[in-house]
Amino acid sequence: MEITDTTLIDWSRAQFALTAMYHWLFVPLTLGLGVIQAIMETIYYKTGNAFWKNTAQFWMKLFGVNFAIGVATGLILEFEFGTNWSNYSWFVGDIFGAPLAIEGVLAFFMEATFIAVM
Repeated sequence: MEITDTTLIDWSRAQFALTAMYHWLFVPLTLGLGVIQAIMETIYYKTGNAFWKNTAQFWMKLFGVNFAIGVATGLILEFEFGTNWSNYSWFVGDIFGAPLAIEGVLAFFMEATFIAVM
């Protein structure tokens, strides 16, 4: 067993906590903005009022920024599992590895597609 300095472990935990905090902050915000965006677009198409179109376009800019930050922090989180928590990943890799790989591949392609659609 390798002896590791506790400050390294503390810094790894702090880095992971900071990244996870930002990811868990921006992802739900993006999901909520997506619903609000759909409601505003629906109201615009039903009423034809230009106010709703302008409002939807304004919120679309914030949605795009939040979406990009969520994608970036999600990719960083996946790499942190392998770099900061390599012993943990080795221990639970048979169970944790396959779902993480599937999520990484599917999420990456879906997010790239959604960014292209925006």
